[in-house]
Amino acid sequence: MLEVINLGCVRGDRRLFSNISFTLAPGTLVQLTGPNGSGKTSLLRILCGLLAPTAGEVHWKGEPIRALREDYSKQLVYLGHAPAVKDELTAEENLSIACRLAGNARSNTDVSAALRALDVPASKWVRTLSQGQRRRAALARLVLSRDAPLWLLDEPLAALDAQAVGLVEGLIAEHIGRGGSVVYTTHQEARVQGRVIDLDA
Repeated sequence: MLEVINLGCVRGDRRLFSNISFTLAPGTLVQLTGPNGSGKTSLLRILCGLLAPTAGEVHWKGEPIRALREDYSKQLVYLGHAPAVKDELTAEENLSIACRLAGNARSNTDVSAALRALDVPASKWVRTLSQGQRRRAALARLVLSRDAPLWLLDEPLAALDAQAVGLVEGLIAEHIGRGGSVVYTTHQEARVQGRVIDLDA
């Protein structure tokens, strides 16, 4: 269970948000909304331990994530809003490396199957792929991360066509159905429903 306790975030001289609290139980989803600059990405980065909050704490299974460190990072998948793929590698190489770096090394067969599931050509150089294909290449990591209980996703539906949006929403729904938990940001209307937290409220 993820517990968010009175979080606040100040960047420079600007307060992005304050007193954000919620609990994310297994099998539940939280959607973060708000205009650009409202702090959605900063909040996700705090939740995954990449950014320290100005105030408050994040707990995982009753323990502060700052104390858990690597044990916590092994429990989650974080995908930022940028695809984070290397142009000079193939989609298959990118996904394989990303999995190994996350401590979730997978076979070439598994990696190829994950890319097929997101309709990404495995052997093409990433620099030759469209923006949507690059995004799907990064999102294919979700297919290989079913065992990670917590998914933190920043704009996972951005740059995707309707078919790809359906595929990604299906992966999220399946993860929730398995008892996983998801926090994600989006500017689009999503079909996977959960609690909505509006950072502009």
